[in-house]
Amino acid sequence: MTLMTSWVESANSADTDFPLNNLPYGVFSTNSLEARCGVAIGDMILDMAALEEAGILTLSEEPVFDVPYWNDVMEMGPDTWDLLRARLMGMLNSESAEQAQIAPHLVPLSDVILHMPMVVSEYTDFYAGRHHATNVGTMFRGAENALPPNWLHIPIGYNGRASTVVPSGTDIIRPNGQLKAPDADTPSFGPCQRLDIELEMGAIVGTSTDMGQPIGVAEADDMIFGYVILNDWSARDIQAWEYQPLGPFQAKAFATSISPWIVTKAALEPFRTSTPPRDFELLPYLQEPGPMLYDIDLSVIIEPEGGAQEVIARTNYNEMYYSAAQQLAHHASSGCAMNSGDLLGSGTISGKEKSERGSLLELSWGGKEPITLADGSTRSFLNDGDTMILTGHAQGDGYRIGFGACTGKIAPAVKFP
Repeated sequence: MTLMTSWVESANSADTDFPLNNLPYGVFSTNSLEARCGVAIGDMILDMAALEEAGILTLSEEPVFDVPYWNDVMEMGPDTWDLLRARLMGMLNSESAEQAQIAPHLVPLSDVILHMPMVVSEYTDFYAGRHHATNVGTMFRGAENALPPNWLHIPIGYNGRASTVVPSGTDIIRPNGQLKAPDADTPSFGPCQRLDIELEMGAIVGTSTDMGQPIGVAEADDMIFGYVILNDWSARDIQAWEYQPLGPFQAKAFATSISPWIVTKAALEPFRTSTPPRDFELLPYLQEPGPMLYDIDLSVIIEPEGGAQEVIARTNYNEMYYSAAQQLAHHASSGCAMNSGDLLGSGTISGKEKSERGSLLELSWGGKEPITLADGSTRSFLNDGDTMILTGHAQGDGYRIGFGACTGKIAPAVKFP
């Protein structure tokens, strides 16, 4: 597919994240407008609440765009999602006769504050990237036992905290927790010393299932509303002490950041790609009916306080072993009810090479091989004042489908009395 042209000229640039082909959904406010739904197009945002109020675009008898979330639209299901996208493309394409009506409802991106694009119902994080799982397992268990026996058969995951999923730009306070040095007899309590990122994609569940209702992978794929870039911040030293036998808890509960724009599955359709070959045939309920991953280039950028931005890793979403649709199908397989607004983290996305590792744990190999930045400083894990920026886009013919940046700056830990 090639670039679709728009009368919004900035949307026709090969470098914009938001061409007409994309039309991602977000929530914005200005000095004069309360938070409401918007659609990114070039360097502008289309005010959906204003279009609805003017009667130009409506989806139901009751307003759905004058609220600071897209959940109401998500619950309407795939047929409505398709109708909305078609209507937006009709209004914004270069041949549209509605330019005069629509143009007054565009707001410059430079004038807005972006918010969470939806209310997160619940959050589940997976551990579904093979290279990441192999690297971490090798560090802690040796190469022969890197992957647990179940890993090649099941998407491993854990239930996270929806309460601390935050939008890009939110400062991340260094967590406190129990820590135990290898040579200590008892733990201590204090600030995390091994604060890390995890480069992930987040899938947003659009429609719900009932308790006891299993779904297939194709049906799960139809339920996904869209995708965001996700940073599952991790306190590695807190995790090392607490994770046996039930897995991460406080080491992950303190913060998860997402990018501000929900990129729809429809926008990503041209970039579908297959999951990798399997060592073992998956059980029937997890088998894919077709390509379920996406070719999305991803970057990890660090900006030391007062310093310049620097790319420290590049990888691709197609490195995953399990797709979001497989993760969702597995999640529901026990009869677990899935809700509109559920967020599924992919698990850390890493490639084969060192430059493709999606966490500092891997990049510094557990702190044994610190990375050197352009300013001469080194990092094994994050310092206070460091800003981490995760970016991604799918590259088309003369256009790109971008997500906007997922950023967070590390603030000092809270001091306990």
